[in-house]
Amino acid sequence: MAEAIGRPVAWTTAALLGQHPLGADEANTAASLLDLDEDTKFALRLQPTSRALDSAVPVDPTMYRIYEVLQVYGPTIKELIHEQFGDGIMSAVNFRLDVRRVPDPAGDRAVVVLDGKFLPYQW
Repeated sequence: MAEAIGRPVAWTTAALLGQHPLGADEANTAASLLDLDEDTKFALRLQPTSRALDSAVPVDPTMYRIYEVLQVYGPTIKELIHEQFGDGIMSAVNFRLDVRRVPDPAGDRAVVVLDGKFLPYQW
């Protein structure tokens, strides 16, 4: 489906889960592939409510583990961004995400890449 829409897999998945809108052509393609009605196709184009998890701390095991990673490594990520780029943040708007499986003899690895534009603080 991502290939048909012309977007990355992670972007397409997030859009279909209601985290950001599809453009008109993208919504038409998704609706056609999934045999969706006109109301659902229209809904794919609406701007969603951001950060729409059911609770502040996720209870789904996979999502909780990502939360746990940020609890443990968030301060380190922040320090490394400041050290390498200066005073600012990583954008979650101008952002790319990739998830892939990497074979490993000790058990396959889930590799998650967060790729956000650096935004310097404007004091």
